[in-house]
Amino acid sequence: MMKFLTLFCLFFILLFAGSAQDMPVRTLPTEVFNKTIKKENDTAHWNWKRGGLVNLNASQGSLSNWAAGGDNFTLAINSYFNYFVFYKKGRHTWDNNLDMNFGIMQTTSLGSRKNDDRFDLLSKYGFQVDSAQKYYVSGLFNFRSQFFDGYTYANNVGTISSTLLSPAYLLFSLGMDYKPLPNFSVFLSPITSRATIVANRKLADKGVYGVPAGQRIFNQVGAFSTINYSLTLGKNVTYKGRMDLFSDYKSKPGNVDVYFTNIMTFKINRFLSASYNLDMIYDDDVKLFGPDKDSPALQVKSLLGIGFQMKLAQVTHQAQ
Repeated sequence: MMKFLTLFCLFFILLFAGSAQDMPVRTLPTEVFNKTIKKENDTAHWNWKRGGLVNLNASQGSLSNWAAGGDNFTLAINSYFNYFVFYKKGRHTWDNNLDMNFGIMQTTSLGSRKNDDRFDLLSKYGFQVDSAQKYYVSGLFNFRSQFFDGYTYANNVGTISSTLLSPAYLLFSLGMDYKPLPNFSVFLSPITSRATIVANRKLADKGVYGVPAGQRIFNQVGAFSTINYSLTLGKNVTYKGRMDLFSDYKSKPGNVDVYFTNIMTFKINRFLSASYNLDMIYDDDVKLFGPDKDSPALQVKSLLGIGFQMKLAQVTHQAQ
């Protein structure tokens, strides 16, 4: 099943990439720069570019004497913050990107519960090796975790399942970066080290997230690929997707771990927008959600909201 899912995701992104060559491209800040792509000679001398995006969405519902039943009051708030710093000079590139998500919901029957929590830092250095500026020998660093406690609920009883640095994923990778388009890149690495961290003692003793019971860190070596793609689908509609694939050489290399995140933004006016997030994760070592918690399962998160959006000031300058 996971091989099929992986192939489907690859086909989905590559299909969009092919169609992008025949249409004007505008990209989101985590991959390029918030504005219509400039001609190459206009950007040949820039050294630093930085900027970002802040998004805050809310949804609310209320019932009174509603015969069909339901919660009397529901409120959900979701936030997204992005900041990027890019460097380019000669054959050298250095891309740095930070994404942070947090969401909470309140209902009369269930109280307060978290429905989103993630921070993701990615840094990638590349050295151009061809005259067409498409191939780069690259090194990549990625750190991903969360801020607050997370719970699973069985019979409405909360049991802690995650917290800050439990889990956390630390990845170092060396490989080749292919950038045929400004809004599309494929990074491939045959040499990748990934560490899974469970810093919380109670969770570590349970042996969750693939870390052996009693240990707080588990190292893996394998092959890694990350695909990044962004596209303007219409005047006010943008899409950004990222898919990470990891295969552990020592343990079931055919069972590829998948991290697939998508965000689609619908701009209404200068500060108001709607957004849709779809995240899918499959980790062969995570058995919190399978039948009787003995097998892994596909994790899916879907969020739809409308609210405030503001682009942070974009700055481009040359180093002295």
